[in-house]
Amino acid sequence: MAVETLRARVAAPGRLFALAVGAAASLYVITVTGALVRLTGSGLGCESWPGCQKGTFFPAEDYHGFIEFGNRVFGAVPLLFTFVTWLAARRTDELPELARRLALATFLVTLAQAPIGLVVIATDLEPVAVVIHFVLALVALAGALLLVLEVRALEAGRARFVVPGELRRAGLVLVAACLGLVVTGTFTTAAGPHSGDPDVGRLWVLDHAIWLHVRSAAVFGLALVFVLGYLTAKRAASPRLFAAGLGLLALSLAQAAIGELQWRTELPWGIVLVHVALAAAVWAATVVLVGLLFRPLRWLEAATTL
Repeated sequence: MAVETLRARVAAPGRLFALAVGAAASLYVITVTGALVRLTGSGLGCESWPGCQKGTFFPAEDYHGFIEFGNRVFGAVPLLFTFVTWLAARRTDELPELARRLALATFLVTLAQAPIGLVVIATDLEPVAVVIHFVLALVALAGALLLVLEVRALEAGRARFVVPGELRRAGLVLVAACLGLVVTGTFTTAAGPHSGDPDVGRLWVLDHAIWLHVRSAAVFGLALVFVLGYLTAKRAASPRLFAAGLGLLALSLAQAAIGELQWRTELPWGIVLVHVALAAAVWAATVVLVGLLFRPLRWLEAATTL
């Protein structure tokens, strides 16, 4: 009965969109705070779970413990948002069944992060476990963002134009290349001096990881140039879609500039954290852009069509 009451309240008109946006925003923040834990060497600041230390729930007077514990506490926020969003999605009759399943999948992936985090601690920050933890955070963020677009369509409506098949296929290449770019960046971090606590082993060889990461960046850049070139040629049909492509380009250039800066300054953790935050933003922008290519909203269109 309590669950039914909660569902009735959160499914009120206009609340689902706010919940979906809140879920996406909190998932982005937890991704960045998770990187902060890693880069400050705070991954073992709390050696127990769910409490910080054996015999005490809260951390001692150590900033590593506070960083790790703070990340754990905030982790309840996206979990709550994704759960309540799923409940609201179930009661929204106008929402497609695919969107309801997407809401459930996003919640389940977010829920799975808790035991995976426990595995990370139990294995003393095993690099592979950390990479899986980060990649699943990106998957959950992507699901939340796609759900935001689906909910937005309830009010804005779908566009009348149909995006050409070749542009959709290029979009799939773009999002796959972006995922590859971010994942190889994670391997690069795991191979470098900021892979966690000093006693934690490195994953792979730094030079090899950088070699792969740079080439992943090239693939992403080429895919983005192709998609943006098409949107430029058809910008009169959908100026807002073109603007979204330009926004992704701007984020990508900023990400590349920060990446070069962090390398030349010998990887200070503060700049690396900015690099990670921008990487998550590039991933989010890519997912949104490609999502709009497949299911465009009415506010994207102009008088003509693509």
